[in-house]
Amino acid sequence: MTTEYLKSTHYFDYESPEIQTLVQDFHSLSEQEKIKQLYLKVRDGWRYNPYNIGLTNDHFKASAIYNKPTAHCIDKSVLYVAGLRALGIPSRIRLAKVSNHIAVERLVEKLGTSDIAPHGMVEVFFNNKWVKCSPAFNKELCDKFNVDVLEFDGTEDSIFQEFNKDEAQFMSYKEDYGSFDDLPIEFIKDTFKNNYPKLYEQYKDRTEIDIK
Repeated sequence: MTTEYLKSTHYFDYESPEIQTLVQDFHSLSEQEKIKQLYLKVRDGWRYNPYNIGLTNDHFKASAIYNKPTAHCIDKSVLYVAGLRALGIPSRIRLAKVSNHIAVERLVEKLGTSDIAPHGMVEVFFNNKWVKCSPAFNKELCDKFNVDVLEFDGTEDSIFQEFNKDEAQFMSYKEDYGSFDDLPIEFIKDTFKNNYPKLYEQYKDRTEIDIK
């Protein structure tokens, strides 16, 4: 049932030295602790950056993402999936469309909207069920925007916070694109093109969109 969610692929290349290094401290832990500790490492080890978006297959390889100081939500999800599979834990990527309601000025200025599409999440198969999580927002960023940091240990869903600590709306989900056993690169490109047509035309001949 879950063997396809354990495969090493072009994107989830967990046999690479980089991903083996990522998980090297976790092999002796229980399955639940592997899920929890790897989540924390990915969540806080790469600062969330929604302004660097890949347009090539190699951008989204987990081993390439490992060597970057910052990462998009899809990048961090790819990294977490690859690490989980390296530890023998079935996992897959899930994509959605979300809207940010706090500190949106730069998003609107750069992207033309406060929507992020597609947004990457992870589903983990643990205790005979699939559970969703989002490793995107690092603790430092959550502290900056007065939002409770998300924790995850595989027992229940842990996705974006709907409200911040002041009860102001923070994030909302607008569309669910479903889950995938491998990264659907063409779907990601088409979704980006449809949601940000002007930006896509501006950058389509480059390897990535890097908005300063």
